[in-house]
Amino acid sequence: MQIETGPVSPPVVVVTGPTAAGKSALALRLAQHFDGEIVNADSMQVYRGMDIGTAKPTRAERARVAHHLIDVVTPDVQYNAARFAAEGAEALAAIAARGRCPLVTGGTGLYIRALLEGLGGGVGADPQLRRELEEEHARAVEKGDGGRLHRQLARIDPESAGRLHPNDVRRIVRALEIHALTGEPASQRRSSGPPAPRYRVLHLAVDPGREALAERISRRCEQMIEQGLLREVRRLREEGYGPELPSMQAIGYRHVQAVIDGADTLANVLERLKIDTRQFARRQRTWLRALPGVVWMHPNDWDAVRSVIDAFLADDPARSGEEEAAADRTGGEGAGA
Repeated sequence: MQIETGPVSPPVVVVTGPTAAGKSALALRLAQHFDGEIVNADSMQVYRGMDIGTAKPTRAERARVAHHLIDVVTPDVQYNAARFAAEGAEALAAIAARGRCPLVTGGTGLYIRALLEGLGGGVGADPQLRRELEEEHARAVEKGDGGRLHRQLARIDPESAGRLHPNDVRRIVRALEIHALTGEPASQRRSSGPPAPRYRVLHLAVDPGREALAERISRRCEQMIEQGLLREVRRLREEGYGPELPSMQAIGYRHVQAVIDGADTLANVLERLKIDTRQFARRQRTWLRALPGVVWMHPNDWDAVRSVIDAFLADDPARSGEEEAAADRTGGEGAGA
């Protein structure tokens, strides 16, 4: 099923939801059914060599359906929402130019928001990102490194870091949040009005239910260990990607560092990984529930999901314009002839 393009922005289907909800499998099936291509919106899947801990689509899956913005940078590069928005917009334009259906798939809310709305104007808060930064600070304090976030800020925004005391965690977190959202130092941001929506969007959130999701999370965490997450992290460290990198502090990657260093057992780490992943999923749910217009679906309810997308695509003004033009060219002949 090809999507006709015209002067109106092309339709975009977003498939998001909490981690382990079944987004990737559903998006893959949808892309095959609707002749689509997938734009990754998972902030960790952009990193090359980080495959198991990010639940990255396999090479076979990527061969079946074109995926964009996967394996973009090495783990020591600081990727951000502004870069994702720019590169994601290029991918969406290219997909639409090929007459195919774009599916934005992933659970990184700030990346999806940056792509769909842009980053102009004042920078609002991102509760999920802020919570993750605060948790990173708490972990650093436990290790006797309370200045970690301040040093991180000094690398990307020396001016803001110079104004802030290393103990001013609230403002340091805010400055890091602004940089993550915009790609620009907080000290250089200027407000230019609220961003305008860029696309006509169907925003699907898939969720199998609380108990089912908890089971999925447990199973995924166990599978990551079975598939070789420890080997993956050891290899990354041997390649020079240290545990202090933001990418290596992500869920899963930070957890197994203690096992590799001989500081904890795999059984203990696996249990903490499950707990932290469930907490992360709850934060993703909270963020999604605050968004207007999100359509919640069960990942296994194929007929319902397909029907919702069919209706959305059928209501596309670009397609309607093309059909009207075609009717004019044929003198209005059609069903009533």
